[in-house]
Amino acid sequence: MTTRRLLLAAPLLAAPAFIRAQGQSQPDKVVFATNWRAQAAHGGFYQALVDGSYARAGLAVEIRQGGPQVNNRPLLPAKKIDFLMTGNLLHGFDNAKLGIPTRSVAAIFAKDPQALIAHPGQGFESFEALKKAPRIWIAKDAQFSWWQWLKRRHGFRDEALRPYNYTLGPFLAHKQSVQQAYSVAEPIYVKQQGGFEPVVHLLADHGWRTPSTLIDTHADTLRERPELVRRFVQASVEGWRRYLSGSVAERAAADARMRQDNPEMSQAELEASHALMVKQQLAGAPLGQIRLAQVEGFLQDMVTAGLHKPGEVDVRQVAVESFS
Repeated sequence: MTTRRLLLAAPLLAAPAFIRAQGQSQPDKVVFATNWRAQAAHGGFYQALVDGSYARAGLAVEIRQGGPQVNNRPLLPAKKIDFLMTGNLLHGFDNAKLGIPTRSVAAIFAKDPQALIAHPGQGFESFEALKKAPRIWIAKDAQFSWWQWLKRRHGFRDEALRPYNYTLGPFLAHKQSVQQAYSVAEPIYVKQQGGFEPVVHLLADHGWRTPSTLIDTHADTLRERPELVRRFVQASVEGWRRYLSGSVAERAAADARMRQDNPEMSQAELEASHALMVKQQLAGAPLGQIRLAQVEGFLQDMVTAGLHKPGEVDVRQVAVESFS
């Protein structure tokens, strides 16, 4: 069986020309941590690893996956990793408020895949109708973040709130219920377990304007090694461009590497999730772009929703534009 070391080493065969041009004798070692176990929503990073994009940028990248018992977030401020994938800007707002020196340097998705799903044929085809559902299954962390925004912005009611424990059983059992979902994952599981395609409403299509799949780094890394940050961002964006536009055959090596890291992931699920990413047009244009005006706009939404007080977050301590 091919070892992890050999798989990591293979793309480095493409590196020497770039390294010589930069006056380097060896590629820079980089540790990049994700926020969950390997899945299609991480595919572009794996694509950059296996197709040589990182190696051509003079980088030897280790992807360290997250998971239900793995919290990689504290590793970035502690400088135990070089880059971290985060879900949305709320993490950066919290860090800035607490004086934790991290910055978002790129956003792969212009839309957050966060969504609400419902049973078809139950009157929930419009987003406005969702707030009339008698049960809405929402996880604890979301109850204190975007659920507050849904109440202020769209009139959702706490009376309908039910705790979502990351199992589809209660949602499938109650046809008049609504559930939170990651739009490129749960709809696939609903079809597998329930035998139907749910109605999917992306929050991003209704005013939830945070970008997603962010690349974060430490402020010290930005200051001391800006070219390293630039190379990592550009190679990651190139990997995502190839993964999103590539055929099944062109994505095969990246998919295989994700299945190696996460054996519970099937090829069929990877392909279905990829199709949803493309259909939902999650990627930004230009790919990877993050703008402070967008960050400021989302921050003001969160102030209105009561998640932050006016003036307590400086967006310049949240993100930088120059690397995207």
